Amino acid sequence: MTAAHAPTRTAIVFGGSGFLGHAVVQALAARGYNVRVPTRDLGKTLDLKPMGVTGQVTAFTASVRSDSAVALAIEGCDVVINLIGTLSEKRKSGYQTAHVETAARLARLAREAGVRHFIHVSALGIDPRARETYVQTKARGEEAIRTFFPPAVILRPGLMFGPRDRFFNRLSLMARYSPILPLFGNGHARLQPVYVGDVAAAIMAAIDNPSAQGGVFDVAGAKTYTLRELMALVMKTTGRHRLLVPMPNILARALVGVLSLLPAPPLTSDQLGLMNRDNISRVGSILPVWGIKPKTLEEILPTYLC
Repeated sequence: MTAAHAPTRTAIVFGGSGFLGHAVVQALAARGYNVRVPTRDLGKTLDLKPMGVTGQVTAFTASVRSDSAVALAIEGCDVVINLIGTLSEKRKSGYQTAHVETAARLARLAREAGVRHFIHVSALGIDPRARETYVQTKARGEEAIRTFFPPAVILRPGLMFGPRDRFFNRLSLMARYSPILPLFGNGHARLQPVYVGDVAAAIMAAIDNPSAQGGVFDVAGAKTYTLRELMALVMKTTGRHRLLVPMPNILARALVGVLSLLPAPPLTSDQLGLMNRDNISRVGSILPVWGIKPKTLEEILPTYLC
């Protein structure tokens, strides 16, 4: 059978309207998949449809809290990709709901539907013994995935960067208006940022690679930076000179307490905890193994920061 007459495959991307979701939908469409994107807000998916030919990318409203809605959404799909996650407990779907209950539901119903490939995107540095609820629930979500869909591929990306990212864009915005920037944890924590397009490429490789089935893989960038170095790089890229001021944990916790009163806090206690510990791969990134050359921050940041 020639490629021109190969049957069209269908993939569904839960969390497809988000930062990573946009890159994944684009990668799937480029590979000829019909792509389904369930969402709570169709307005966030308007720029997804042009990523494919007419009718190739379909967005629709669906609740991931309903077995019947999820079962209907994944009917006939070859690939199920779960990107759902949250950084704040203030949202309607807290950590337990988003990271554990939803992950378990998607994996269970995908298995019952006979789906061939299930890709679950977790996070680098997962540790069930961690103090942060965010990390704990990510770990329990992985356990649920493995229980209900043993052949699932679990990917653990590091801090992702790209035109839609929150971290580097937020730093750049803060530097635009503030002469000083707070340096949490003295800026000693180490991170391995990874380009969002490389994570999407890893997802495609995981689908194509039979040996990936049932595996757990770190997806991290080629270089390791301290938090201080990352902030300095943002300053250099944007041409701004700002004073980086170490913030003692006692003051940082007080700040988090004030910010927690906001509807969508820009900083949570869990995020503060994560800024005080390393977020790097201990086993090595899967990207070069799968033939993906990681793009660097120095290469990408100048294309979107201002």
